[in-house]
Amino acid sequence: MGLDATAVVLVGGASRRFGSPKALAVFEDETLAARAWRIAGEAFDRRLAVGKAGELPLPFPVVDDGTDVRAPLAGVVAGLRAVETDVAVFVPVDVPLITAGALRALAAACRDAAVPPSGPLPGAYRQTALETLAAWLRERDLALYGALAQLDTAVVDIDPALLANVNEPADLERLVSRPRGPAATGP
Repeated sequence: MGLDATAVVLVGGASRRFGSPKALAVFEDETLAARAWRIAGEAFDRRLAVGKAGELPLPFPVVDDGTDVRAPLAGVVAGLRAVETDVAVFVPVDVPLITAGALRALAAACRDAAVPPSGPLPGAYRQTALETLAAWLRERDLALYGALAQLDTAVVDIDPALLANVNEPADLERLVSRPRGPAATGP
């Protein structure tokens, strides 16, 4: 597929506001986790999932993030340590409209990191970012967004509709009933 990157699906969120594991919520006849896994596979030849291994009944293996912390930063650090490529593109399960094309655009733009204007995830991170991110995790400063200020970060223009985030069941309902336009179905 051109880019030597690995897609990393983040499945270990606490889902406090959602009320149940978001990874298992169903959207368009597949769980959010299965959807993210599928899109990750459409984007890159290599993919893996990171979270709390054995915590959720998922149809693919999960690399344990090795920490009691429940934060995307823990998944990004564990994912960078687990991949064999220089670049990893992180796909949280709670952005079900993201496309393979958007993930590839993040990988192509990655310096230390590449993110959309809305924030650090989904995002591409290079091995050069690992030391900084690991230090933030050790200090328990879990704001991935804050760590971006320490990195050479590209901002990639991605259609905001593709970044619709599911934090509560009502968010998922809004996506189910959304108008179907090019932003929701395009690359």
